[in-house]
Amino acid sequence: MAQLSALDAQFLHFETATNHANIAGLAVLEGDVNRSDLQDLLEQRLPYVPAMRRKLAPVPWGLDHPYWEQEDDLDLDYHVREIGLPPPGDDRQLAEQVSRLHARRLDRGRPLWEIYLIHGLSGGRMGLYTKIHHAAVDGIGGADVLAALLDVGPDPAPPPQEPAGREEPVPSKLAMVGNALTRMATNPAQAVRFAAAAVPHLDEIPVLSRLPGTTLVSRLARRMAGSGELPQLPPLPAPRTPFSGKISAHRRFAFVSLPLEEIKQVRRAFEVTVNDVVMAICAGALRRWLETHGGVPSRPLVAGVPFSLREAGQTAPGNQVTIMTAPLAVHLDDPLERLRHVQRAMQRIKDRFALAPATWLRELSESMPAALMGLAARSAFGLVGQTMPPINVAISNVPGPQFPLYVCGARLLTHYPVSVITDVSGGVNITAFSYNGSVDIGVVTDRRMVPDPWELAHDFRKALDELRNESFRDRV
Repeated sequence: MAQLSALDAQFLHFETATNHANIAGLAVLEGDVNRSDLQDLLEQRLPYVPAMRRKLAPVPWGLDHPYWEQEDDLDLDYHVREIGLPPPGDDRQLAEQVSRLHARRLDRGRPLWEIYLIHGLSGGRMGLYTKIHHAAVDGIGGADVLAALLDVGPDPAPPPQEPAGREEPVPSKLAMVGNALTRMATNPAQAVRFAAAAVPHLDEIPVLSRLPGTTLVSRLARRMAGSGELPQLPPLPAPRTPFSGKISAHRRFAFVSLPLEEIKQVRRAFEVTVNDVVMAICAGALRRWLETHGGVPSRPLVAGVPFSLREAGQTAPGNQVTIMTAPLAVHLDDPLERLRHVQRAMQRIKDRFALAPATWLRELSESMPAALMGLAARSAFGLVGQTMPPINVAISNVPGPQFPLYVCGARLLTHYPVSVITDVSGGVNITAFSYNGSVDIGVVTDRRMVPDPWELAHDFRKALDELRNESFRDRV
C-alpha cells in the first residue's frame, strides 16, 4: 500500500481552523441527475479510481507520514449527498451554497471526498459539486477523478471488463514504527542534500528569494557547479493588498464563462499564448477591483502559478506539482502593455523551468522530519502569512476537452474550478478550465477580504473586451 509522500502530507499538516486544502469543481448540468443513478455509476467505476477508495492510516504517535488504506466498505450514502436551492435558484444562490460547502473540512476517518447534487437551479439545470482533498490528488489526478463520472455520450459506457486491482494492505503498527525510525535516521542526510541542491535555486523559492544577495548567491553556485546560466527571474516583493494576510474560515465563490474563441482572437492578434491572455485578463480584472477597493499598487502583484512535474505518461499517485511566482502587471493602465508584460514574464519562467524544473517544494518537504512537519508547516504558514506573504494571488489555467461530456445522461454545460486560498497565497484564488469552447473561471475569496467576488468575476468580461478592442485597433 502506498505511503503519502512528504509533499502529500504537507497538504494535511498545514490545515488549521482557517486554512483548508479542499480542491473541487462545480459542474453545471443540463437536466437533472437522480442520486441513486449517480451512486450506481460510482459503484461501477470507483473500484478503478484509487484516490476515491482510499482512507488515511496514521502512523502511531505521528512518527511518519500516513499510509493509504483501501476502504472496502465505501459508504456512498455518506459521500453522495443532495440539497436543493430555494426559488428562484439563480447562479448567486448556487455560488453561495458552494461557498459554504467548500469551507467545510473533510472527515479524515473516511476517504477524502464528497459529492453534492444541487437541485432547483433555474433554467432546467442542476449543480454537481465534487470535493476532494489535495493530499489525495493534484490537478492532473483531480482530472482523473472527474473523468470517472463523465462519458462522451448520453449513454454511460459499460464498466471495464478486467477486474479492479487489489491494493496491498498497510503495514502493521510495529512495521510502521520501524519504517519511521529508519526514515528519522536518514533525515539529517536528506536535509544536507537539500541544502546543497537548493543553493543554486534560491532565487526561485518564495520568501528566500527576497533576501538580499539571493540572486547573486544562486548565480555563483550555478557557475561553480558548472550547470550554466539560467534565465534570471525578476525580484518579486509582493505589495500589500486588501486580500493579503491571514485569512478567515469563511469563503466566497463566484464564476464566469468566457468564449474560448474570443481569447484565441487576442492570442492570434498579438502572437501570444492562450495562457498569456488568461493571465492578462486576470491582471485587468484585479486592477479594476483594486481601483475601487484600496487603490492599485505601484508595482506588479505576485501571482503563484502551479506547474506540473509529471512527465509524459507518468501516472504516479499523489502530488507531482510545484509553484512558481510571476509578476502580474496590475500597475499598468494600458491593457496591451499588461499583456506584453505577462508574455515576457511567463516566457522567462517557462524557459527557466524547461532547463531546471523547480523541484524545491518536493525536496524541501522530503528533507523535514515527518514527526515535526505538522508543527513546522503550521508555524511557517502563520509566520509568513502575517509578516511577509510571498504571493498576492494564486492563478491557474487548466486545459480541458473541447467536446461535450455527460454525467448519467445529463450534458455538462460548464465546469468551474473551486480551489484553495491560504494565509501564504493570499485571499484570492482564480482558476480557469477550458471546456467545449469556453473558459470557465472559478473565483474563491476570503469572505472578510473580498466579500463579493461577483464584482471581480464580472471584471473578467470587461478585461477581455479591453484586449479585444486593442486587437481590433491593431488590425486597423
